[in-house]
Amino acid sequence: MIQTLQRWLPRRWRPEPQLPDGPWSAILESHPFLAELSGPDRARLRQLSGHFLMEKEFHGAHGLVVTDPMALAIAAQACLPLLHIRPPSGRTASNPLDALTWYDDFVGIVVQPGAALARRRVADASGVVHHYDEVLAGEAMDRGPVMLSWQEVSQAPDAAGTGSNVVIHEFVHKIDMRGMHAGGSPDGAPALVAGLWGTSSDAQAREHWRHTMTQAYDHFRESVSMAERFGAERPWLDDYAATNPAEFFAVTCEAYFVSRPRFGQEFPALLALYDGFFRPDA
Repeated sequence: MIQTLQRWLPRRWRPEPQLPDGPWSAILESHPFLAELSGPDRARLRQLSGHFLMEKEFHGAHGLVVTDPMALAIAAQACLPLLHIRPPSGRTASNPLDALTWYDDFVGIVVQPGAALARRRVADASGVVHHYDEVLAGEAMDRGPVMLSWQEVSQAPDAAGTGSNVVIHEFVHKIDMRGMHAGGSPDGAPALVAGLWGTSSDAQAREHWRHTMTQAYDHFRESVSMAERFGAERPWLDDYAATNPAEFFAVTCEAYFVSRPRFGQEFPALLALYDGFFRPDA
């Protein structure tokens, strides 16, 4: 009852959530991209994660019991993109907790034991409707919950070497969806405002993002095509990034947060772009 009431208090008025030292340290040390954070960043991530856990509700599917360490691992990775980001308004945050506004449109996090099977329906250019099953490691729904496969989440420490992270992927989709019209689709361009990258208007910020992302996305798709058709070297990141701009944004953000040095070598223009968005005041 008390925790429910505290959830609805403004974040700056709540008692600071107390995360247990042992499990928190274990999460940090077992995930290389968290272990390398500076002391101040670890403290900020702990604060964000505590409030995230207070605001969200975890549900295990198919009999899965979501333990405290499981929820803590998801919270830490979900909050990593929020460490230095400005809130959706674009104004410099007066409180680090303002960054959690990016995740205000949902409460539920559904954790599956393994991959989920989703029934899809799509119409082709001739109007013929096709049904197919899609295997999902995670899914973010606009104004709805986030679904995650625990099997995939638990592999995050090892997957970091390949630039992969399912939690970051799905929560970046949530950032992309922020402000999206109901019934719309994410497009790989989150809310952008004047001041980012030294721009003087919202339109200039959006154009800078669109130009940089389009060039990188087209180059990636060409690399995938050359590998598939002519046996050229495959790109470092998962081919799924070539699906559409929204997936390209989510997949590249995985690598940006968990394997920054390699990401900078592969995508130098995106490194500068993402630094300007996720760390504009750092």
